Amino acid sequence: MGLINKSYYALGTVIDLSVAEPSGVDDLEAGYKLIQNFEDKLTVNRNESEVMSINHNAGIKPVQVPEDTYDLIKRAVLVSRKHLGFNVAIGPLVKLWKIGFKGANKPCDKDIKERLRIIDPEKIILDDAKMSVFLQEKGMEIDLGGIAKGYIADEIKKLWQKRGVETGIIDLGGNVLLVGNSLHEDKLWNIGIQNPIKPRNVSLGVVHIPEKSIGTSGIYERKLVIDGHEYHHMFDSKTGYPIKNNLASVTIISDKSIDGEIWSTIGFYQGIKRGMALIEEQKGIEAVFITKDLETLVTSGLKDVFKKI
Repeated sequence: MGLINKSYYALGTVIDLSVAEPSGVDDLEAGYKLIQNFEDKLTVNRNESEVMSINHNAGIKPVQVPEDTYDLIKRAVLVSRKHLGFNVAIGPLVKLWKIGFKGANKPCDKDIKERLRIIDPEKIILDDAKMSVFLQEKGMEIDLGGIAKGYIADEIKKLWQKRGVETGIIDLGGNVLLVGNSLHEDKLWNIGIQNPIKPRNVSLGVVHIPEKSIGTSGIYERKLVIDGHEYHHMFDSKTGYPIKNNLASVTIISDKSIDGEIWSTIGFYQGIKRGMALIEEQKGIEAVFITKDLETLVTSGLKDVFKKI
């Protein structure tokens, strides 16, 4: 018995969905349909979506959204207000640099400074009673790119469990969520941790784990090179420039994929020393930190399950 697999394109990346028999293609298609529905609601890469309706009304009026979208935005805003490195209001800065998209450029300091004023999560007004979101200043934008994939993966897992899927893999462009036991004798999974300086799917290490989420933030996915300088796509809300430290990637092992997205961003922003300390304090969250010179450090819960290749 093997895995039945299908690849799709959505969320700006290649999606791989796999299930083991007796589940089948119907379950894969149901997962893909769910992805499409959420992309329609949450994307900022099209002119119309529930999130874009909030952005279009920045500085004008609050916008009511359905409960699931509101709850996700609220989670992202509350995490952003901790100012640990995750910022849902970063949209205007991402669109200014355009790293990974057509027209990528290094903006001038004046334009960056203008954006810094409006990427403040404290200026997002949430109304729980009305389930409305108001961006106080014109030009503000929320961008769920740092959290949506994790949320969607968790929702696919819930759907599959309802449909009776016993074993599966949800891979949203390298953001992996495992469902049930593996087909190995010990029922555990072997998941590769990407080598940040090698092509996709070349691993630097492997974790041997039960069903978990494995999510990575790294500098290798999208970058811009100007005059010999490399600029990656992970920004510092204080400076308006890409985060400067010695990290190449942070991979989070957690139960929920949404937590992996949040903590890989925070871990990367905080750097090894502070990032490791913060993650050690979080119950059920573990991390693999990889530096630019390929030094690997893991949190205490992974000491026995991570093997370097």
